[in-house]
Amino acid sequence: MRIAVCGSIATDHLMTYQGRFAESLVPDQLAKISVSFLVDDLQFRRGGIGANISFGMARLGHRPILVGAVGEDFASYRSWLERHGVNCEHIHVSEVRHTARFVCTTDQDMAQIASFYAGAMSEARQIELGPIVAAVGGVDLVMVSPDDPEAMLRHSAECRTRRIPFAADPSQQLAFMDGASIRQLVDGATYLFTNEYEAAMTEQKTGWSAEEILDRVGTRVVTRGRDGATILRRGEEPVHVPIATDVDRVDPTGVGDAFRAGFLAGLAWELPQERCAQLGSTLASYVLETVGTQEYTFATADFLDRFTEAYGAEAGAEVAAHLA
Repeated sequence: MRIAVCGSIATDHLMTYQGRFAESLVPDQLAKISVSFLVDDLQFRRGGIGANISFGMARLGHRPILVGAVGEDFASYRSWLERHGVNCEHIHVSEVRHTARFVCTTDQDMAQIASFYAGAMSEARQIELGPIVAAVGGVDLVMVSPDDPEAMLRHSAECRTRRIPFAADPSQQLAFMDGASIRQLVDGATYLFTNEYEAAMTEQKTGWSAEEILDRVGTRVVTRGRDGATILRRGEEPVHVPIATDVDRVDPTGVGDAFRAGFLAGLAWELPQERCAQLGSTLASYVLETVGTQEYTFATADFLDRFTEAYGAEAGAEVAAHLA
């Protein structure tokens, strides 16, 4: 199964604040907020949701096709992704803008305050999927993850027109998109990924109930942090998947991307959706215990041990056949 991942490609500037944001916020003065936090750590990391998902899939042995827009400063990052198995041949390179930047500060409660500079990402709307699909000999699924909003709408519309199954993952762009745009993005998706808060926001902004959304998408996958993930399908009982293991929570940045990567890897292996979510949860655990979204490493045996301990010998044997 060949999967194309459309989404942001960025560098992450990650800082750690040894305090609590909540203690410095005055609720009735938020309209006049002016506050700074003295951080004690700064990490530069490769990131961007499309790149993170592609990296995670590649770590599990796949070769996803990454689709996005970058600046001419992308050369070393491209080499990193290609060395780890990501197909970067169809990335658009801007002649005038830098690669996007994500700046995020995390406090001791794992709360985060972040800013995002789009840069070259704004040119992703110029990308047409048709020539890419033809060049690679066809794709079985397109992942439309957070990117330039116009690019996301173009990609999902093109998938509907070309009858290519697609997964919609509006997540970080939900705050900026209006209801009409969100409806246009998710309608007809084979899979819709959100976390619990984003699921409620999707319903609020679109005006669709949870049942109406299920009537318009094939499967809803809702992540719930420590409470695992839920898979929802029309006319079926929800499937709940607990987290793989309770690891030391070092940095939550990119955990959701890793979950999606594991889920897509399972789909590419044609595994049941419950198993896909288990793969996603296991991969996410490695990101959670690491600073940075693409800095985690593991041996296949270690991954299988963690997976099997969490979900049982039968599940482990089923996944082992593909990882081997």
